[in-house]
Amino acid sequence: MALEYTEEKLNSLDKETIIQLFLSQQEQLKRIDHNLQLVLEQVADLKRHRFGSSSEKHEPDEQISFMEMDGKIVFFNEPEAVADEETGETSETVPRRKPKKKQGKREEDLEGLPVVMVEHSMTEAELEGLFGKEGWKQLPDEVYRRYGFTPAKVEVEEHHVKVYAGKKTDEIVKSPHPECLLRGSLVSPSLEAAIMNAKYVNAVPLYRQEQEFERYGLHISRQNMANWTIQCADRYLAVLYDYLHEKMYDYHVMQADETPVLVNRDGRPAGSKSY
Repeated sequence: MALEYTEEKLNSLDKETIIQLFLSQQEQLKRIDHNLQLVLEQVADLKRHRFGSSSEKHEPDEQISFMEMDGKIVFFNEPEAVADEETGETSETVPRRKPKKKQGKREEDLEGLPVVMVEHSMTEAELEGLFGKEGWKQLPDEVYRRYGFTPAKVEVEEHHVKVYAGKKTDEIVKSPHPECLLRGSLVSPSLEAAIMNAKYVNAVPLYRQEQEFERYGLHISRQNMANWTIQCADRYLAVLYDYLHEKMYDYHVMQADETPVLVNRDGRPAGSKSY
């Protein structure tokens, strides 16, 4: 604890003692100023790490420092501010060059897409009102191209299969027609393909697909979609699955993802990771 001096004690001290006391307190103030500088820098650094952007670049208002200039304590936001003030140099900003567009990119993007021509014209009466009778001629069209997008639509395919019977025989004949994926089910090849593509290519869960169909006014439960997918996989994709399964054994090395599973009886403690 620092020693406190009263006015009486100071009056009783000689000149040499007062001088030494003043010098020691001056040195102590320097140490306090130095420690305060370190504390301010640490607080600013902690603030930057906690609230600042995840970059190593220091913004001008994120670091605090001060120094003595002409007998005065002057605060600066950055050490570079002192250097700029001393040297008088100003940093020149280099203008950012705008990248050049690739020539022919638009034509390349539109290549292969069907084109629907939409004409915008004026009637004969409108033209005669502007230019007079036969007072106009037609110039080459201005062409604007835009992407047109048609959202998914839902419709009911109602198949009417004609049935014929002989007048003199009991023979009944049906017109040729495509077989159903699942007899008695409302699922069609296009619908099941859309469900599989969304689930296994775009990683859209069945419950989100159910919500999307609801917005189209189509009531399909996730349970129906799951049953359709399982049955179609068993009936139509099992052949491909079995072929790939046999093909795997032709390779000398096989890879698998390291997905941990729960194994209860493998002689190890409970909670051990198994693959």
